Amino acid sequence: MKILETLAKLCSILSGALLTGITLMTCYSLIGRNTTGDTIAGDFELTGVATGAAIALFMPLCQLKKAHIIVDFFTAKASDATIVQLDRLGALFMAVTFGLLAWRTYLGGMNAWVSQSGSMMLGFPEWIVYAAMTPPLALSAVIALTQALMGAHFSVSEGASS
Repeated sequence: MKILETLAKLCSILSGALLTGITLMTCYSLIGRNTTGDTIAGDFELTGVATGAAIALFMPLCQLKKAHIIVDFFTAKASDATIVQLDRLGALFMAVTFGLLAWRTYLGGMNAWVSQSGSMMLGFPEWIVYAAMTPPLALSAVIALTQALMGAHFSVSEGASS
């Protein structure tokens, strides 16, 4: 399971680099707009598409670390065994959800490829965003399925020994 952890960390590094690039581009565009009048054309389009890809790229590590929001109001007094089973069931639901997201994102990307659709100002090809989102969503599904099948035996710290 070490490979899943490595891939999740790689996705998060790529996402961080993408967000850093967006931030630098936005700063440059804002400073230029307010000082010299120069700006980056379509900077908001690039920010939008890159942010969508960045969110998807962060999902594998979020699932691996079980960092989603958990409401434990109803399970606060449940036994550890019950909580483990509910966590496994939740991971199974997440696997199905991420699998559906990956599948539909793939189909959306194929549709964007066939129609050659692009952003309004720059004509940035939309299929590129879908292509960047599909693999991390599929990886998130695999991680969640692994967590559902292996239960408490698979976590970030134990991933290498499983």
